[in-house]
Amino acid sequence: MWSLCLLCLAGCLGLVHAGPIRKTSSTPDKAAPQEEVNVLMFGVIQLSESLNYVFETTEAKMERISRTLKNHEKTLQQLGRQTEEAAEMEQQIKEVVQLLQEQTEKQQVQTQVTKDWLNSLEKDEDELKAKVRQLEMYINYAAPTGLKELQDRAEKHFQLLRGLQTWNWAQKQDIKTQDEQLSKLQKMSEALL
Repeated sequence: MWSLCLLCLAGCLGLVHAGPIRKTSSTPDKAAPQEEVNVLMFGVIQLSESLNYVFETTEAKMERISRTLKNHEKTLQQLGRQTEEAAEMEQQIKEVVQLLQEQTEKQQVQTQVTKDWLNSLEKDEDELKAKVRQLEMYINYAAPTGLKELQDRAEKHFQLLRGLQTWNWAQKQDIKTQDEQLSKLQKMSEALL
């Protein structure tokens, strides 16, 4: 950096003396007065201090820029990691969404099957209700006479059965009486023999 400053100083000094030196007969060759040398040296010192200040401030700025660049680099690395994580998260979300879509499609198919089954059950229930209504109508209109006839027949059969039971009991009594009489007759015939 110092070499750069010295190069600039040499360039500045070179600009001052860059033009062709003219020798005029009116001015004799003599050394520059001390005051001019002092002013020139003072200017060189001020230029050197200015260059040193510029160098130091530039160095500080470069250091700040370097720190800022490092911070930006860290931030970029973090953003890169976050971008990778976001891409992974997006991929996972896509996979979850795909699974959800597949499950939704399966659920829709299952729902449709269930709806069809329920519709079939409702249809069967409607048919059963219609048959029950038909049976009720048949019972209300046709069965009362049929039931009455069945009851009358059952009553007749019951009376006939009672009559048969009574007749059977009477027959048993007759048989019993006849057995007793036969037994007496056998005893009598045995006694006679």
